[in-house]
Amino acid sequence: MAQEYDLVILGGGTGGYVAAIRASQLGLKTAIVEKEQLGGTCLHRGCIPSKALLRSAEVYRQSVSASAFGVEATELKLNYAQVQKRKTTIVEQLHNGVKALIKKGKIDVFYGTGRILGPSIFSPMSGTISVEIAGQENEMLLPKNIIIATGSKPRDIDGINVDGQTVLTSDHALQLEELPKSMIIVGGGVIGIEWASMLTDFGVEITVLEYGDRILPTEDIEVSIEMEKQLNNRGAKIFKQTELLPNSIVTKEEGIIVAAHVNGKEQSFSAEKLLLAVGRIGNIEGIGLENTEIEYDSHFIKVNEVYQTKEKHIYAIGDVIGGMQLAHIASHEGIVAVEHIAGVDSHAINYPNVARCIYSYPEAASVGLTEEQATNKGYSIKVGKFPFKGIGKALVYGDAEGFVKIVADKATNDIIGVHMIGPHVTDLISEAALGLFLDATPWEIGQTIHPHPSLSEIVGEAALAVEGRAIHF
Repeated sequence: MAQEYDLVILGGGTGGYVAAIRASQLGLKTAIVEKEQLGGTCLHRGCIPSKALLRSAEVYRQSVSASAFGVEATELKLNYAQVQKRKTTIVEQLHNGVKALIKKGKIDVFYGTGRILGPSIFSPMSGTISVEIAGQENEMLLPKNIIIATGSKPRDIDGINVDGQTVLTSDHALQLEELPKSMIIVGGGVIGIEWASMLTDFGVEITVLEYGDRILPTEDIEVSIEMEKQLNNRGAKIFKQTELLPNSIVTKEEGIIVAAHVNGKEQSFSAEKLLLAVGRIGNIEGIGLENTEIEYDSHFIKVNEVYQTKEKHIYAIGDVIGGMQLAHIASHEGIVAVEHIAGVDSHAINYPNVARCIYSYPEAASVGLTEEQATNKGYSIKVGKFPFKGIGKALVYGDAEGFVKIVADKATNDIIGVHMIGPHVTDLISEAALGLFLDATPWEIGQTIHPHPSLSEIVGEAALAVEGRAIHF
């Protein structure tokens, strides 16, 4: 017998389970259909496991340089099996936490593949969910509303065979039992740079092949330049304006050889493994979109400002609709969609004001417009920039490379962009994001007294620098 719900969510990842919890709070009878595990890509194959590995890489890097702090460490050894074990423990702990939250919210979970059916005897409009469960009869769910939160998967490159052994995606790389001696990373975006940083710290010889004219192309150009400089100083090799030639790939027992056009000239590269890090595409196949009037292209579902598809009772959120593809955005998109379903007033997401973080070494973080974007949009701007080497806590911490840069609108004096690279900037960026949300000016941030000594002082100094009033540099 079909079960009726106010809301059924396809996908129990960060967007899906947060939407379910908010729906439960609003009194909606809610179910999640999850193909694998609650928590989705972010918890099991993305944000959390990769950051756990990055933390181990950070500890190892600091241990190698411990003598600079007067700490003599002998016979230092990397136990990568323990690195992986720690990662798994963290993921399992958080997974249990998500399951407990779902149980607390009295949210039903169906483990299987959910497919949207067209109009039928159950419903005059598309939206009945058939849940395919291995070894059992399909479950039929009758929701008044649906949220598609099926997430994304790594993008492939035509002509390249991803075998999971020599040619990897990030999904495969997270499960490596042993580190290779060398790796080619195709793609210099956020995922590629985080892996390049991590593996360099672990002692792997890294070569990054980036198609564009700079790494981290969505970040402020000065952040991109600083990141490349610091990665180069640590031994990573970065090639830009590089077009991979898939037909040239030769896989041997000892590794892989590939050719590429680098600035128009063909060059050969070899390594034990190759990692594809060229973005992600939405999981839109096999969920029954063809049975609906929902509009979508080859990669993503199209939605309006409250995440409704063309069929107004069916919503879509998170990576499956494209955009910035960040876990914290998926969560808030889910909340907005649920509140619209429940008839509750909610605030639309102002995407330029959402903070973006890169958890490499050095860390990078940003919010708002880059200097180039602001100029292209016609703003008359003023810029303040302050280096970490002028901050006492950064010197004490032993990491004084990088800077904070603030872009402000001359006409209104409002801050319109903040860009950071250096120690713990993924924690510092939230003050900047709040500043943009509240239309703060550099003067207001500069007048906020930041504790000394702290890394946060750099935000106040950069704000003062917009008006040429920085104190310590």
